[in-house]
Amino acid sequence: MTARLRTTINPPGVQQPTGLYSHAVRVSSGDLLFVSGQTAWSEDGTFVGEGDIAVQTRQVFHNLGIVLEGSGADFEAVIEFTTYLVGDEIVEPFLETRTEVFCDLYPHGGYPGSTLVNISSLGGSKSKALVEISATAVVPGAG
Repeated sequence: MTARLRTTINPPGVQQPTGLYSHAVRVSSGDLLFVSGQTAWSEDGTFVGEGDIAVQTRQVFHNLGIVLEGSGADFEAVIEFTTYLVGDEIVEPFLETRTEVFCDLYPHGGYPGSTLVNISSLGGSKSKALVEISATAVVPGAG
């Protein structure tokens, strides 16, 4: 739906991406959509996957998909993800799960830009969330 609005760029002269991201994404037209960070809460208010980064990651991408769709976009419209993880020990399991998810979302590559930040907690010390992901997307303009 929105792939023609963005072009991924991985120029020579810098190390090629070592993961599922592009160094830059050029937007040719459209409106920017800023999706707030999503955690692993289901629609009915149940927290999904307590203590399980893989289950939480899948729920977070599910939630992102719902918000994107409700905003007239899809994952092809995403130009950047920002990911917050709690603790060093979940980075590798997160990356493995994200790889599985991205196989479905981006079967031909063309990954969005990405930033991953490791933090001490999400939403306070009593939070069950191990991962939060926000997104920036481009959608066709109204004009």
